Amino acid sequence: MNVLGIDIGGSGIKAAIVNTITGELVTERHRISTPKPATPEAVANIVKEMVTHFDWSGIVGCCFPTIVLDGQCKHKGNLSKEWVNVRIDHLFKKTCGGLSFYVSNDADLAGLAEVSLGAGKEMNGKIFVITIGTGIGSGLFYNGTLIPNVELGRIYHKNGEIIEKHVADSARKKDNLSLEQWAKRFDLFLHHVKTLHTPKMYILGGGISKKFEKFKRFLTVDIPVKPAQFRNNAGIIGAALYAIKKNK
Repeated sequence: MNVLGIDIGGSGIKAAIVNTITGELVTERHRISTPKPATPEAVANIVKEMVTHFDWSGIVGCCFPTIVLDGQCKHKGNLSKEWVNVRIDHLFKKTCGGLSFYVSNDADLAGLAEVSLGAGKEMNGKIFVITIGTGIGSGLFYNGTLIPNVELGRIYHKNGEIIEKHVADSARKKDNLSLEQWAKRFDLFLHHVKTLHTPKMYILGGGISKKFEKFKRFLTVDIPVKPAQFRNNAGIIGAALYAIKKNK
C-alpha cells in the first residue's frame, strides 16, 4: 500500500509517497524549509502544502521532532513553545480538510523503518537508532519492539546544557568543526550511552549519516555502529509504516 510520509525537522520538512511493503519512495522527495518561527499554524500550513503538492487524499504518517504521546506534543523541542499540549494529529487533520494523520516522535519512526525493513531488520536485543540533525533524536528497540520517547539528546552535558547542543550536526556547523572533531565529540556521547544502556548496536540516521564512511574511523565505541539503510529518508518511510499500523 502507498502512504504519504512526512518528516518534520528543525530545519526542513520532507515528504514522499512510500510503498509500505518495500520501503521504496515511489515519488521524488519534496522538501520545504521549516518556517521561522515554527509555530503550530505555520508548520500546519507547510503540511497542507505538502498534501497539495502530492495531490494526496489518503491517510498520512508524520514524524515530529519532540516527545509525542497519543498525537499530542509534550515538549517544544527545537520548534516553538506554542506546540506544548497541542494535539498535532487533530491540528493537521483540521488544516488539511479532514485527512487522517498519525503522528509520533521522529527518531522512533525512523527507527521503525530501520528495524522493520532496514539496517536493524531481524536483529534481537537492544538497539538505538540515533538521528543527527538540528538536534539528537533517539529510538530504542528491544527485540524489535519500540520503547517510545527515549530522549538521549536531553541528557545533561555541562553547565546545565543538554548534550545535543554539543553533538548534533547543528553544533558541528555552529562551532565550525571538522568532521573528525565532530565525530570525536559524538564518540564520547556513544560511549556514555553505552555505559547507561548497554545496547547491542547503534544505527545512525539523519542528514549526516550520508557521510558515515568519512567519519566512522573516528568512532571507538566497541559495539557495532551502522548507518541507517534508508539514510535521511528513514523518517519518511517510518512515518508511512506507522500510519498503516495505527490505521488497522
